[in-house]
This record gives sequence, C-alpha cells and structure tokens, in this order.
Amino acid sequence: MLAFKQILAVALTGLACAACGIDTETKTETERPSVNDAPVIHDKALVLDSHIDLELDLIADDMDPWSSGESRANIQKMQAGGMDGAFLIVFSPQGEDTPAGIATASQVAETRFDAISRLTEKHAGEIELALTAADARRIHTSGKRIALIGVENAFPFGHSTADVETWAARGVRYVGITHVGHNQFADSSNPSYSRGEKDALHGGLSPLGEELVTTLNEAGIIVDVSHASKAASLQAMERSKVPVIASHSGVTGVSNNLRNLDDEQLLALKNNGGVIHIVAYGPYLKDKTPEQMAFETKIRKEMGLEDDFAFMAMNAETEDAFDKKMAPAKALSTPANVNDLINHIDYVVATIGIDHVGIASDFDGGGRIEGWMDASETLNVTKALIARGYSEDDIKKIWSGNLLRVLENVQAYANP
Repeated sequence: MLAFKQILAVALTGLACAACGIDTETKTETERPSVNDAPVIHDKALVLDSHIDLELDLIADDMDPWSSGESRANIQKMQAGGMDGAFLIVFSPQGEDTPAGIATASQVAETRFDAISRLTEKHAGEIELALTAADARRIHTSGKRIALIGVENAFPFGHSTADVETWAARGVRYVGITHVGHNQFADSSNPSYSRGEKDALHGGLSPLGEELVTTLNEAGIIVDVSHASKAASLQAMERSKVPVIASHSGVTGVSNNLRNLDDEQLLALKNNGGVIHIVAYGPYLKDKTPEQMAFETKIRKEMGLEDDFAFMAMNAETEDAFDKKMAPAKALSTPANVNDLINHIDYVVATIGIDHVGIASDFDGGGRIEGWMDASETLNVTKALIARGYSEDDIKKIWSGNLLRVLENVQAYANP
C-alpha cells in the first residue's frame, strides 16, 4: 500500500483521482465543482454530524442543553452553518464495575436522555427526532433540524443486555460498546492505568459483549466501535450481521493515536460494509511534536490528569484551565484544522473507498478545530472537500449517505 504522503500527492495532482470520486478521463476541469459552488452543494446535501455531546453543566435546573447559547452546537448555529442534523449523545463515563458505579452511570445516562427529550419538545417547530433514515430525509425536506440519538458507552446497561430493548424504544440508533477504561462488554483502546487496568481485560469482546452485538443487531441499533480496542472492534465487525460504524475516530495512517483505526481495521470495516466518521478532535487528527508532547505531559502531571480516564472526564472549568496552561504549546506547531480532517478522509477513501467514510464534530465533547470551531462553521468542511476534488455525489455520501445506508441496513435486518 502506498504511504499516506504518496496517496495524498496522487489525489491532489489528479493523477489517480478515482480515489476522490473523480474520473479524469470523463470529467474536464471546468466540470468539477469549485469552492464557489460550495454553498449550493452544501445546501443540497443532507449534512448530518454523527456525534455531538451534551455538557452536563448546561443541563442544570431542567434547562435544555442549548438554551444558554454556550454550546458549540444549537439550532441557531446549525442553521447558520447549514448543519441539518446530528446524533445527540447519551454519554456516561466509565465507572467502577459495582452496583453503585453502574447506578451512577445509569443516572448520568438518564439525565442526558431527558435533556434531549426537553430539547426536542421545547423546539418542536425547529427540530424533530428521527427514528429511521426515511424520517431523517423527510425532516430534512420539511426544513427542520434532525435529531437522532446515540449512546456512548454501554456500561450503564449493567451485566445484562435487557436494557437494549428499552433504549431502542426511546429512539437510540447506535450504541458505543465502551469508552475510556475497560468495561463488562469489551476492552477499551484507552485502559485506565490509574485504576490498575492492563492493556486488555477480555482479549477483545467479553462473552457478554458478544451477546450485546447480537442483541443490538436484533434491535435495529448500529454497533459503534469507537473507543473499543483493536481486538474488540475486529471481533465486533466479524460477529455483527450488519454494518457497524466508528462514530468519531481517525486513522493511524495519518495520526498514530491509540483511538484511531489502523489499516487492518479499515479493511475489516470495508468487508463489513461499515463507515468510519472522521472526528474534528485535534489529538486524533494530527500528531504532536516531541516538544508538545513533553509540555503536555508536564501540564497533565501538574493538574492530576496523567491518566486518560481523568483527562477525558474533565469538567468545563478544568478544561478551560488546561487549555490556558497549554496555550504556549500551540506556538510549537500549528493547531489541527479542517485540512487535517480532510487528510484523514483522503486516506480512508484511498484505502477502502468513498462509501465508508463520514464526519463527526464531537462538539461539546472536546471536538473543535481551526475552521470548524462550532456548528456555524460547518460550510467550511464542504469547501475543503471541494478543494480536494470531491464531487457533489461524494459529498452527499460523506455527509450522510453512507451513515443512512448503514441505518437502513441495520433496521432492515431487525425488521425483515
């Protein structure tokens, strides 16, 4: 396989633009969309973000999570940026595998689900919950924003898959198996070393995790392998009877992060028919310089954030303090930007094809990059895709076509 720099050079020069969906033998330079066409192409596409979180700090006093205007995504910002909809995430951090730990995580999940319900009820004239791909397309045509629901981390389900049916009835359409730290279903790509975890607990999926994959298939819920270990993700793809997704990840071929998928995982994803959604989170998009890594290690140690579990569990106040302390490191290298996001998309397309890639912002869960700092700047991503040579059809697939195809396949399997 070509090295990434070779692949990218080929894509950019047009010598083998089939990887970008462009046939240079049948399309002339003038027939390709230009950046000036971006607003029209963006408006025609169904622009669906596969992963937007809800900050607990913004759900106080029965307030809907977008009322304050402080979140990076709300209806106004989505409208301004031409973002038509998103998977809103019921996230629970990994807790201790005890009855008390599971109960606490379950309460966090309920809090976030209730917030999504309040949001869609309060703004019913502007946003609507979609339960199917057909719903998403209908809502888009109506001019409303689309809300879908995903669960990030199955830990609150406890030591059973019985809750899957309940969450399916509530409208959940994908479930991430794990998060930072191993759980009862699978190994994580980021063990919690501060809790004494080893690199693997189950060697991938546990028997209960295997049951979870089957149960999700039967319930018409997409299996999400983001945050799962390599072994767990490969086993989930092999076991699943329908396509899976990685809802917010990158690729190691561009940035060597444990959270990213390597070529073996990408090829398995292609064989499974699934989709990886490239996430707008700088640490997964662009490798830090050695100097930046040393600086970050120092700051994390000072703040008691050495363990990934503690780092990912930062509240808004701690995150702001961390960002301020990290400011000098930005001068050591340019921060990740929209072009870095497209580098990952290029790599996926060159490796496994246009039908297996999508986009996630991870807004309000840490995601933000130069050029796409909040939902109001979403058009910039489409502009960057056009600048790399992607066609209108490609862009429609990347923004939602691939993900909705997976949802249709999963639901058709569950409801033959």
